[in-house]
Formats: sequence, structure tokens, C-alpha cells
Amino acid sequence: MAPKAYRRGYPVAVLVGLNENQTALWKVYSQVVKPEKTVHLNGYRSDQKALYNFHESIINAIRPAIKEGVKSIVLASPPRTNYAAEFIRHVREHHTWLSQGQSKASFAEIGGAAITKHDVTTLTRTPEFRKIVGETAMEETENLLELLEKRLNLPSQEPLVLYSMEEIEDKILGSWIIGKPKPEYLLVTDTFLSGSRQRNRLQRLMQIATNKGVKTRVVNSKSAAGKRLLQLGGVVSILKSN
Repeated sequence: MAPKAYRRGYPVAVLVGLNENQTALWKVYSQVVKPEKTVHLNGYRSDQKALYNFHESIINAIRPAIKEGVKSIVLASPPRTNYAAEFIRHVREHHTWLSQGQSKASFAEIGGAAITKHDVTTLTRTPEFRKIVGETAMEETENLLELLEKRLNLPSQEPLVLYSMEEIEDKILGSWIIGKPKPEYLLVTDTFLSGSRQRNRLQRLMQIATNKGVKTRVVNSKSAAGKRLLQLGGVVSILKSN
């Protein structure tokens, strides 16, 4: 039986439903959307300190997904409001790690409510939402492709990219030695995951990798990153040199 996480499909994005005095966060999987956390504004939006703390609480709620490697963030807010714009401005002013560099996330905005389950069900069924998720995921995978190519070409005594299933398993399941490169990402294409005769083995590996802090991502095989992964066999582990 597949691990519970994969009955939902694989993580695709984080949906952030912004409102006047609360924010609801949802994890978007390829099959379902699950509630994550609700953050409340303690005060009034006109109070800059209260608004700052509110935005910081949203950032803190997003962090776990970012650490897991989910960097597609969709901001939903009612039409004719500036809640999303205010949050983006906060990110750019106080969290440059989210807008540039290796930890860069892809942000997109959509008009609509995403506070209640009914809101989210309605919103995620729209063609606009599916289009936005696809665009942010493409931007995210382009960043992963850039990282992959850098690690492939980085001079190192030990390889920083593994694309043999056996080597990847040995590295992720084994003991990590201080001073030796350790797994940072486990990337697999959607077609490799769905078509592999060792699907349960691969899903178990992905679950263990996630539990050990390795960022796992399922990449669309039709994207530029997906095509590159297929050239390397369909599954790749990117290592980080200490």
C-alpha cells in the first residue's frame, strides 16, 4: 500500500487565502487540497506593527512547506483589495531569501476567497487557478534546473548529483558523515513515478527522504527540468557540499 501522503498525490503549491483579519493556508496536492493553518490579525490593519506581525506569522506558517521544497505560492484575495500586494511588499522588504537566491519562491496572485473549504473548492476548480499553478510550478522547476546544472558542473572530489536508484537509496538511507556531501533534493518526474515498476519502493524512499529533511519534488516531465531529468533517467538526487 502506498504511503498516506501519496494517496493525496504529490505536493504542488501552497495556497494562501488572504482576508482583512485572517489568512488560511492550504497545501495543494496533485489530487486534493488540504488545510494547513489559519493565522489571525491581532489588531487593526491600520496599525503598522500589528500588520507587520501578521505578515510575519504568515511567513512562519509558510516556512515548513518551503523547507520541504514546495516553493510555488499562490496568493488569493477578494477582488479590489490590496492584501496580496501588501504581503508581497513585506516579503520583498524583509525576506529577500524568498525573492532571490537558492531559496527563491514563485509567487502568483489570483482574485477570489480562499478562507473556507467551500471557497477553496470553488477557486481550485477554475481554469485560472489551474493556469496559475502551472505557471508558478514551471518557474519553480526552472530554478531547480539551474541548481541541477550548477551542481553537475561544480568541481568536487565526490559527485554532487546522483542518478542511479541504488546510489540514491544508499545515500539517503545510509548514515550521513560530517564533512561529506549530503542529499539536499530528491527529484523525480511524474511519468517515472507513475510508470515505475518499483513505485512503492520509490514512494517509500521519498517519504524517508522527506522525514530526514531532504526536499522532494515531483516534476512535470514535459517541463524543461522534467526533460532534463528524463535524460538522467527520471530520478535524481542533488547533493550539497558542506
